[in-house]
Amino acid sequence: MSDILSKYSTSLEGLNTGEAQKRQSEYGLNEIIEKKPTPLIILFFSQFADILIVLLIIAAIASFLIGDIIDAGVIILAVLLNTIMGFIQEYRSQKAVESLKSLITKTAVVKREGHVEEIDAKLLTVGDIVVLDEGCKVPADLVLIESHKLSCDESGLTGESAAVKKESNDKMFMDSNVLSGHGVGVITNVGMNTEMGKIAGVVQEADDETPLAKRVGKLGKILSAIAIVVCIAIFILELAQGVPIVETFMTAVSLAVAAIPEGLPAVLTLTLALGMSEMAKSKAIVRKLLSVETLGSCTVICSDKTGTLTENKMTVVESYYTNKDKTHLIGKLCNNASINNEKVIGDQTDGAILRHCRDCETELERLDEIPLDSNRKMMTTIHRLNGENNIVLSKGAPEIILDKCKYIDNDGTIEILEAETKETLLKKIGEMSGHALRVIGFAYKKEGFENPESDLTFTGLLGLIDPPKKDAAKAVEECINAGIDVVMITGDHERTACAIARNLGILTTGQVITGRELDELSQNEYIERAMDIQVYARVKPAQKMRIVETLKELDNIVAMTGDGVNDAPALKKASIGVAMGDGTDVAKEASDMILENNDFTTIVKAIEGGRKIYDNIKRFVKYQVSTNVGAILTIIGTSLLNLPLPFNPAQLLWLNIVMDGPPAQMLGIEGPERDLMQRPPETGDILTKDTLLQILFLGIVMAIGTICVFAYEISKGVQTQKAMTIAFTLFVVYQLFNAFNGRANSEQSSKYLYLGIILSFLLQLLIIYIPQLQVIFRTAAIGISDWILIIAVSLTIIVAQKIMDKVIK
Repeated sequence: MSDILSKYSTSLEGLNTGEAQKRQSEYGLNEIIEKKPTPLIILFFSQFADILIVLLIIAAIASFLIGDIIDAGVIILAVLLNTIMGFIQEYRSQKAVESLKSLITKTAVVKREGHVEEIDAKLLTVGDIVVLDEGCKVPADLVLIESHKLSCDESGLTGESAAVKKESNDKMFMDSNVLSGHGVGVITNVGMNTEMGKIAGVVQEADDETPLAKRVGKLGKILSAIAIVVCIAIFILELAQGVPIVETFMTAVSLAVAAIPEGLPAVLTLTLALGMSEMAKSKAIVRKLLSVETLGSCTVICSDKTGTLTENKMTVVESYYTNKDKTHLIGKLCNNASINNEKVIGDQTDGAILRHCRDCETELERLDEIPLDSNRKMMTTIHRLNGENNIVLSKGAPEIILDKCKYIDNDGTIEILEAETKETLLKKIGEMSGHALRVIGFAYKKEGFENPESDLTFTGLLGLIDPPKKDAAKAVEECINAGIDVVMITGDHERTACAIARNLGILTTGQVITGRELDELSQNEYIERAMDIQVYARVKPAQKMRIVETLKELDNIVAMTGDGVNDAPALKKASIGVAMGDGTDVAKEASDMILENNDFTTIVKAIEGGRKIYDNIKRFVKYQVSTNVGAILTIIGTSLLNLPLPFNPAQLLWLNIVMDGPPAQMLGIEGPERDLMQRPPETGDILTKDTLLQILFLGIVMAIGTICVFAYEISKGVQTQKAMTIAFTLFVVYQLFNAFNGRANSEQSSKYLYLGIILSFLLQLLIIYIPQLQVIFRTAAIGISDWILIIAVSLTIIVAQKIMDKVIK
């Protein structure tokens, strides 16, 4: 005690007022400091500071200037939808710190100048002497100098539900709840220097950009650069051919609109929102829209054991009795848990023992208790037996119990516990422990109450385990088949963790490391070993942060599970933080996804959903960009060949509506590919080299087909307006067949794509044959022979895709 008081320059009388005020100036107030939130108006308009959004706004203005109000409206709607979603996500992220602040206690009982008083908790400072009683919250980080049967609940911070016994010299942390007993402590840290404050600092940091956001941003920059270069080139070519400057400008701007994928934000939002809805049905609540796709790119899942991979329901699965009735009597009465509607209230181990032993009908009055603590590793109760005699009942760590035993009860026959018998019992304990069981020993005595925990009589052993969830092993196997590493992180003993991990298929050829060993590794040493470690045992929640950051440093996309306040930094830093449904509000606010059922299989379902979404995004982008490339090459080709342009500005904009309309939208909701969970995660760009090669080839095929048919019609002497209509319609039908190319190889075939193609085709018929629309789009009616030519030529896009499929394979 004196060392602690000396270290913090205080005394049992507490600080005086002057010293307390001086230290408040030095250490600051005991409060969580919230970064000044961004004003909502600035938060909203900051969403427009994105290259793709800026280009879309320019495209909308250009559409408006050339008289296309509908297209301009559609683009602006897509922009607003995208920015509003971003605004909502950033606004919600500010709520995490508010959740933290709500946990902080308002008042504290402190001793100053020898007087005990209740003060505002924010006025506490380092060196203050605080008094803790049952039912209060710990107001700041402290170290105990007195403890009288003190136990606390640190689950809010650590996520571990078991009560923690606290002795003198033990640390206690802000926000812990005192469950029982009485204590006195010295404040060691206040405000932002407490463990809670450090968590608040991390939670308030800006979110890392999601993989999808990075890829879409990169794609937007590439497409915008191409659009600008092409527009300038077309403008120069048209001017050189003597085309009036106004018409040249209109064509260049129209082409720019066609080249920019304004449908991308809309399809992204629709696809991700539908994915969120599907995941919610599977008990996975996704809080941040872009995180839906991040799951699909996940390469490592760091999962808690208890409650996620296991049932979080300790169960007696093995027993060894020398006297069954006495063991069950001890198990029922030397126990502080209770069962209400089959739900355990209290310690889970005690609850499992009580559930196993509750058929015992004996009820004895409890006279006293020596509670479980970390030094003795046993619990003892004293009861009144037969109204006169007393009986001592003890349970605890089996080796400790055996050391306390002098006798053994063999079904009512009391004998001396011989060394040979004791050795047999120790072997049995070792055998049960080797099966990952938590072994509890039981003993009693009927006399000698001056030393109640000596000369006990042994009665038996019970082996308990938190069993794996029935589908957990299958889910782990699915992850491994999908190229995802599964890592178990637990506070349990190494031996228990290893046994569970082996049963689940997590621990195969990899390494096991404890939290203590992790702390002893330098960062370079840890980096060398990180990808080989499959199980982390005896890990504190604070160490999760290092695990996440190191795995991300090794270019992994990391999913991390957690439920306590102390998990919040790791959840925030993870590529995708996954909070438990029964976890703390702070953990939920810091996470990207919440598992309502706390089940590992739900994560795997969410990953499958994320992969499907990413596939559909790639499907749409490939379709969109190949169309853009085809339109650009067609216009450049006709300009170089001194042919009239095959599309007028209104038709280019119509192409854009058809391209970004029903077929493209429907590609965003295709079913999952058959090999979805049998391939490694995709962490590269949306447009890979193979995809770009396909896009270029398909674009060239569309351009050559359109130019050739257009030139053919012109050479026949067909009127330019009709030739343009044929070329324009051919290009539209190309897109419809190209959309057919993009369908998924799925067992869940989507009929929506076919409906989208039919709808677009009907719209095209309207602008060809309705006189009023013919005026707007400058089209002319075409005959059956023209349709035969259009269908025959446009089918080449399907042939081209088949060729590319074989080339790439």
